[in-house]
Formats: sequence, C-alpha cells, structure tokens
Amino acid sequence: MTEITHLSSDLIELILSFLPIPTLIRASTVCKLWYSIISSPYFSSVTLSLHNQPWFFLHGIHNISPKNNQSFAYDPISNLWLHLPTFPHQQQSNSSFIGTNGFFFITAPKFCFTRILNPIWRATAPLHFPRVNPLLGVFDDGSRQSKFIVVGGVRFIGNLVDIEDQLHVEIYDPRFDSWELGLPLPADFRSGNSSSSLSSALFGGKFYVFGIYSCFVSSFDLRERVWSEVQTLRPPGVVFSFLIACRKGLVLAGICNTRLGSSFNLWKVNERTMEFSEIATMPQDLLYSLFDSDWDDKFASLKCVGFGDLIYIFNEEYHKVYPACVCEINSDSGKCSWRRVPQLPLPVNKFHKVISFCSTVSLHNILGERQHHGRLQAY
Repeated sequence: MTEITHLSSDLIELILSFLPIPTLIRASTVCKLWYSIISSPYFSSVTLSLHNQPWFFLHGIHNISPKNNQSFAYDPISNLWLHLPTFPHQQQSNSSFIGTNGFFFITAPKFCFTRILNPIWRATAPLHFPRVNPLLGVFDDGSRQSKFIVVGGVRFIGNLVDIEDQLHVEIYDPRFDSWELGLPLPADFRSGNSSSSLSSALFGGKFYVFGIYSCFVSSFDLRERVWSEVQTLRPPGVVFSFLIACRKGLVLAGICNTRLGSSFNLWKVNERTMEFSEIATMPQDLLYSLFDSDWDDKFASLKCVGFGDLIYIFNEEYHKVYPACVCEINSDSGKCSWRRVPQLPLPVNKFHKVISFCSTVSLHNILGERQHHGRLQAY
C-alpha cells in the first residue's frame, strides 16, 4: 500500500475533499502541503458544494455576567458541535445581537456586522431608524454583493425604546455604505413587530414576514420594494408556528393541537397562493424528549430555524441543556427523516436569551478565523 505522502497533490486533494469540515480543520495542521491544499479558494468552493448542508448556530446570552456568554455551531455532516469564541461586541450589546444568513449583527446603538467565522466587525452608516430586536435578512440582488434588509423591531432612542413607532424597512448596500428606505410593515403587524413575535424567510426574491402567533403573512418584494396583501396562514389546530425558506420552497413548522393530543407538524406552503399541505409529523417520542415536565405550556419554549433541506427544532429553556432535533427533507422525494442532535459540549451555562439560526459554512472563513484568532475548538 502506497503511503499518502507519496501520492500526487491532486489525489491528496480528492481524498481530503470527502472529509467533513471539522476533520479538515485538524488535517490542515498536519503539514504545509495539506494546509495549502485545504486553504485554497478552489478547495473551499469544492467542499462547499459537497458539504452544503446548513449548520445550526446557537448563541447563549447572559444579561448579568457577559463572561458566561457561549456560542456553539453544529455540523450535521460530522454530527459534531463546535465551540465558538464569544466576541467583545456580543458582550457589550446583548439586547441587539442577532445572527442570520452567515452574519452576526448588532443593531443598536450602532449597526455593525461581521461574518460568523471571521469576526472582523464593520460599522455602517447610521440607520434612519435605530432599533433593537428587528428581523434581518441577507440577500444578493445580482451584484454579487450581500445586502441587508432590516424590518420592524423596536425604535431605539438613546437608552430608551418606543414600542409604538412603526419602523420603515431599511436596505443596506455595502458598496456605498448607504441605507435605502422602504415602506414599513403593514399595520396588521404593529402590535408585535419584533423578532420575538415574528419569523421571516427569504425566498424567490421576497422577504416574508410571518406572525408566530397571529399567523399573518406578507412579503416584501426586494425588486419592487412593496409589500403584498396581508393573508392568514393558519392550519387547523395550530398554536404557534414558524415560516422557513427551504431549498424547494416555503415550509411552515409548528405545534398543533388535535383531539389526539399535541404534535409538531410541517406544512408545505405555495408561495403564490399561500395554500398549505401537511408533509410530516415529528415522532412523538422525539418531541417529548425535548422536555422534562408535564406543564400545559411546555411547548412554548420551542423554537425552529431552517435552511436548505434541514429544519432544526430546539428547546430554548435550560432544563435539558437546550436539546435539539433536526428534520431532513429529501429534495427529490419530499420525504422527511428525523433525528436527535447530540447534546451540547459541557459545560453549558444557563442563559437569559438564546439566539439561533442556520447558515452554510465556508471552509475558507473557518481557516481564516483560526489563523487570526486560534480559538476555534472542535469537540
């Protein structure tokens, strides 16, 4: 058998491309040749196409002692958690720290952003309406440059907030460091315009806003800059639900009460008509494994995020150390498979607020993070 050191660099590159990202991080430290292969932009693009399942990010914030903040990332291919560093910005602005679509954001008092695994913070020009706890999305309008859309939230003036103000949509273009104003959320959402009562999804050139409890839904056309008519998207028996943009379309995920009891269901949503059809139900034993009590409102702590073919459901209460499960939707057949996500690597602190989102991950960003900070630890 030929030793791997005697193989050509092309063959070594091919072998390495089959490894999951956490293993590649360790492999990049073996020798200079392996590091040069793994850190190359071409290899990063190859691994992104092979390992394109979105990671699950979980960020715990401790309001009293920021040193207890913790950040984790779950790689579904290797079935491993990574322990991420917490950033000074995260510790200073807990109430306005948000993550989505591959970026971290701070919305007040200044709007700042950074890529999730390459924490170089950049402040933008001031928002027209400074705000906390808004909905945020990242999109590409064809210019190959990520733009940010900020919707809703609570107005931030000095150290005070104004919950009555209906804030306009703002879209940031990093090429010009400028914010474009758009129409505010429709009046139907005024009583709950922050991310605590709304979910959002980017799909087909539209930014969808959905009421977790009200079930109101409307979409903002990113080209025309207008809102659609507000509709109600409420399957029978739904208590609360989240709207998620998957690879093939919109999916609604939430708790449903029927005569047979409570269940967690998924519905496929037609984005043109807003009609829905059920596609899957979480196995009952898996659902109840996320809790350790028989409280009537125990399901209220469930949160749901998703991207691509994966939907993650987790309990944001500490009782079972933030347990989670994942549903994978087969792009071809539409069939769903469920599994439990491994427990977070201990020790895990008790948090006042948990932030979660999904994002695909670039190997290049991870290696850049490790090279500059040396703090990414694989468990």
